[in-house]
Parts: sequence; structure tokens; C-alpha cells
Amino acid sequence: MNDTMTLAVITGSVREGRFGPTVTNWFAEQAGQHGLFAVDVIDLARTPLPVTLPATPEEMTDVDGRPEDRRRLARRLAGADAFVVVTPEYNHSYPASLKNVIDWHFTEWQAKPVALISYGGWGGGIRAIEHLRTVFAELHAVTIRNSISFDQHWERFDADGRPVDPVGPNGAAKALLDQLGWWSRALREARAITSYSN
Repeated sequence: MNDTMTLAVITGSVREGRFGPTVTNWFAEQAGQHGLFAVDVIDLARTPLPVTLPATPEEMTDVDGRPEDRRRLARRLAGADAFVVVTPEYNHSYPASLKNVIDWHFTEWQAKPVALISYGGWGGGIRAIEHLRTVFAELHAVTIRNSISFDQHWERFDADGRPVDPVGPNGAAKALLDQLGWWSRALREARAITSYSN
């Protein structure tokens, strides 16, 4: 088995003027330096999905019947060993764009770890994180204990997209990646031995 694992880092916001890519780019750089993962950045603003879902579970899992751009996204998610979701907090929760990509895919998340990073307002988006934990549990994914949140995010990064005070965020990123690496390896080995069934 190839020892390099693939980490999909997902930018959840599609709003005009969004801050999400700044956080995503910072974290993707940290993940690249960490050395355990090959990083695949998925921007939901560049991978749009219809709001209307197929009528039946069979149609939902028929990835081959989708247009090529949607098949490509499904393949990227399926090929990931782990996920990091970067989310803002909108109205005490996460954005509809994230729920849409989650709902369009089912088996792609199963028996894989998910780490959560949030930003937004004074609370740093932690309510979005807590809501996502329950959604991913329903999809048989494992959300790891550590998360990262940025309160007053507009003050936390400089004009070049780097943390103004990097010690805390970079240390939190390393701790999160260490945990994510343990879960990624353990679950990948388990999936290789026994197919996951829900």
C-alpha cells in the first residue's frame, strides 16, 4: 500500500468576497509542510452542484450517470483518505453549499476522518463545527477531536493571507494534522482489510 495519503481540503463558502480561500490556503500550506499527506484543494465555488437532488437512492449513487464535472468531483472525494472542511458560520450554522456537497455524496465520506476549521464573528464559527459533527456522524464519517476556529478572522490574517501571530494557529494545525494522520492511517488500513458496510 502506498504510504502517502490524500487529504481533501474543502472550502465551504461560495459567497462573493468570501474569506474562506485565505484560511484554506494557509491550512493547505501547513498540511504540505507536515509531510504526511498529498493535498487536494476543493473549492465549492469552482465545483458547483445543482440544488435539486435525484429522486431515488439508486440515482444518488449512480456517479457514472452524472456529467463529467460532477463525476470528477465524486472521484476526488472518493480518492481522499481524509477531509478538512473549512467553513464560515452563517446564521448559527454552516452554509448551504456545504450541505449540498455532503448530500450529493454518500459513500465517499464513509469510514474516513474529517477535521473541521471554522471562522466567523466573535465565536469563531464553532456552532458551524458542532452542527457538522452530527451530519458527518450520520454519513459514517469520523470527526476528529481537535478543530481550529478563528474569531475576528479579519484581524487574524495579514494582507498576504498569513496569520498575524502564526505560533498559535500553526501549532494548532500541526496538532490537528497529527490526529488526522493517525485516524487516516488506521481507517485506511481497516478499509483495506474489510469493506465498510453501514
